[in-house]
Parts: sequence; C-alpha cells; structure tokens
Amino acid sequence: MYAIIETGGKQVRVEEGDTIDVELLHAEGDAIQFDQVLFINDGTSIQIGTPYLTGCAVQGTLLGEAKGQKVINFKYKRRKNSHRKVGHRQRYSRVKITKIALSGGK
Repeated sequence: MYAIIETGGKQVRVEEGDTIDVELLHAEGDAIQFDQVLFINDGTSIQIGTPYLTGCAVQGTLLGEAKGQKVINFKYKRRKNSHRKVGHRQRYSRVKITKIALSGGK
C-alpha cells in the first residue's frame, strides 16, 4: 500500500515504514498527520482525489531535523575583480511514516 501526499508544496510518494525528509515543520510533539492525500493504492483498488481525498490521512512520527547538501551560489564579473560566494544548507524535518488511514469515500 502506498499514498501520494502533498506537503511543503511538493508531492511525495510514501509507504508505511518509510523515512522521508520534508520542508521544515513547526509541529508540537512527535505525532504528525498529513491530511492532503492525493492518491492511495491499497493493492486491490486505487482512490484518486479531486484534488484531495476526504477522510484519508497519513500519520507519521517526527524524528528530528536534518540538513540538505550545501548549495553554492557564485557570481562574478570577468576582468572586474568582482566576485561573491554564498553557501546555503536547507533544513528539513525527518518523518517516519507509521500509518496510512483509508476512508470509504472521496
């Protein structure tokens, strides 16, 4: 069984037991629930939302924060002795998916 959820403006394919990195969530406690479920495949049937499924949710546990790879922004102007280097590391929330809760209707 797998589902496609939307979080942080991105769509993520998740299964139970997966560990994913999503945009930083400012959540209270360890339990997180994703309500914006776009698609669920339970092996025998599929459910497609328009755009979201009502009554369906994906539950997870917040494991902590993680940092992505460093991205370097380097600007320069040739022959002008002008350059600028900026580095950035995006922070993510690491979430372990515990349950995909189905509903009967859309």
